[in-house]
Amino acid sequence: MSAIVLTTSLFGSVINGSVAATASSYKFDFGNGSVAPGYIGVSAAEGYTKKKGYGFNTPSKIKNVKSSGKGVNSDAVQFLTSGTKSTNTFNMDLPNGLYEVTVTLGDTVKASVAAEEVYQIMTMTGNNSTDKFQIPITDGQLNILVTAGEVGSVFTLSSLEIKQLSDNPVTNRTIYIGGDSTVSNYYPLMTSTRGGWGQMMFRYIKKDTFQIRNMATGGQASRGFRNDGQLEAIVKYIKPGDYFILQLGINDTHPKSTITEEEFKFNMRDMIQKVKATGATVILSTPQGLATDFNEYEIHSAENKFYRGTILDLAQEEDTLLVDLNVLSSAYYTSIGPEATRTLFLADGLHPTREGAKELARILIEDLRNQGLDGF
Repeated sequence: MSAIVLTTSLFGSVINGSVAATASSYKFDFGNGSVAPGYIGVSAAEGYTKKKGYGFNTPSKIKNVKSSGKGVNSDAVQFLTSGTKSTNTFNMDLPNGLYEVTVTLGDTVKASVAAEEVYQIMTMTGNNSTDKFQIPITDGQLNILVTAGEVGSVFTLSSLEIKQLSDNPVTNRTIYIGGDSTVSNYYPLMTSTRGGWGQMMFRYIKKDTFQIRNMATGGQASRGFRNDGQLEAIVKYIKPGDYFILQLGINDTHPKSTITEEEFKFNMRDMIQKVKATGATVILSTPQGLATDFNEYEIHSAENKFYRGTILDLAQEEDTLLVDLNVLSSAYYTSIGPEATRTLFLADGLHPTREGAKELARILIEDLRNQGLDGF
């Protein structure tokens, strides 16, 4: 793919192969196919130069690949090394400030996006999935890469859109979310058949007050969230006025888990204290139960599941806000009955459908409003 030699548009400009330093928005089309109108074409072999202001840091570790999408998404590049600390990045010189970055992957089963050596988007799934994030730039350059979302999966990038939001390199007020597959995002974000309540929270919050950064992932337990990069990304950016909602326990109590209740409490306490040290507010949530947790009187109850008692203890000991989603959701399921409850879950009875995730998000946000939390 050859770079556009001369183009000027709403989305920035490229003059003699270089991006204009004064442009506030850019669009990149990756791969070696034809370049979509209004985009800057970038092939795998295109290394970064100061003159151009963009390119791959290590082009030898990038290759051009086809993609099943159309137009700009008909081709992509594949990253050949993995990890948030990898130097195999796409680099873009930018004035310091706050940016919104929209990422569209190529063909992939599951991949995550990292920038500035931390995760930005977790486990995007499916071909040509799209998501976006805010990032403050303080060193004059964006360094972004796509990395493995699961062992053995390819990780590709089809297009990027980079838009400057402000000259001030501070993220808008943010709700960060930690959790597992009952909380995480599913793609396409607006049409997925299953959902996590973190994915659906946008429907119930004041969009002019908050952005949401959902760092939850399927299969996650307290040890992994604490140690494998998700907490690191949150602590890097979270600030006073932001919230961190944390719900774990389902996978910690899985029969194959090696995490004891004592370790679970240690991991959770450590995460709570690290986030509170930034001046942000921590909110703990207990996980909802199963679709089948009804007794013979059609009362739904799951109070003894998923280390709920430990979460309640932590909320009291660490003086954090608490949403007892376990009890609140059970009350809702009881009110609608077993048959209607089953329609809110997948066949496994644990994971919510899209509609089920909407109800959990609604219940959680309503409880935070009832507690008088600022901004809700």
